[in-house]
Amino acid sequence: MNIEPDDNTLKTDSPAWPMVGGVLAAIGASLCCAGPFVLLMLGVSGSWISTLAAFDPFRPYFIVLVVGLFLWAGWKIYRPLDPCSADGFCSVADNRRRYRMVFWLTSLIAAMLVSSPYWLVWLMA
Repeated sequence: MNIEPDDNTLKTDSPAWPMVGGVLAAIGASLCCAGPFVLLMLGVSGSWISTLAAFDPFRPYFIVLVVGLFLWAGWKIYRPLDPCSADGFCSVADNRRRYRMVFWLTSLIAAMLVSSPYWLVWLMA
């Protein structure tokens, strides 16, 4: 019985890719609103910062992408797995537990980024 997966199984079945994509899409969704605020807090200034507001029409598409990628990652993490498949690969509970912790942490970060236009107003007031 083989406990360790081969490299191809780990790369194609890993929920890490949709989580990374979800966080990147959340950054894209908050680029119009949180981007200028973060840049100003870091001391970066210039008239080009106002051009980040041009991303505002794409915000709904980024939000749909964030939700879709995190639903896909959640399905990959929480789907029931057989203890051992026909090819001898056995799922390891510690890996799934780590993926679940990372999933909820990245979901929280993505939710903060997507909702940033609403709570940044209170923070800046």
